[in-house]
Amino acid sequence: MRTFNIALIVVLVVSVSIIALVMAIEENTYDLDYYMDSYEENGVYDVTGKTPEELEVVSKDIITYLKGSDDSALDRHFNEREIQHMEDVLQLYELSRVLKLASALFALAVVFWFLSKEMAGFMGKWMSIGLFANHLLLIVMVILVLTDFTRYFTVFHEIFFDNDLWILNPRTDLLIQILPEPFFINIAGNIGISFIKYLSIAQLIGYIFYKKGKYTIGRFKSKKRY
Repeated sequence: MRTFNIALIVVLVVSVSIIALVMAIEENTYDLDYYMDSYEENGVYDVTGKTPEELEVVSKDIITYLKGSDDSALDRHFNEREIQHMEDVLQLYELSRVLKLASALFALAVVFWFLSKEMAGFMGKWMSIGLFANHLLLIVMVILVLTDFTRYFTVFHEIFFDNDLWILNPRTDLLIQILPEPFFINIAGNIGISFIKYLSIAQLIGYIFYKKGKYTIGRFKSKKRY
């Protein structure tokens, strides 16, 4: 039974981690203000010759597309190669949404199982502790990114894409002009901060379960003396 409980904790920690990561990615990649601020900081208006109003429309369409709300949202802005790459990106977002939903169902099932066994304290304690693995992983990733962001950004694309459509021409392709490397460096940092935020919320919830479980056990033992 102990091994089974540990296995369930692992499932819970992994599920909560996936949920937190996907929520962090969505929070930042759907943030219109970030896009507009990035254009200003990176001189995108001069590079593209487009006005803030024009790029706001482009950004809204990118966000709409990534949300899966309109498959044709990018047709009026980008060339065929750019659109094909964004189709690959959309597949990753759709996969992430499926993983988030599946993880939520797994997490709920595990939580209800532990609650039904009156093991809220055990669950809360080890969920909170287990989630610290993500903080260690983030530290490693930050070190790697600070060492050579371009290299690991390239490795990311080589892992998740089976073609070279992500290699665009900054002289002719609007997508790379409005989303240069500094855009991804900064948004990666923002995603990391959001990830920590959601992990911390989950760990706080775990701590609450832990304290509630201890209180329940203590009260039960007190009553048993009588």
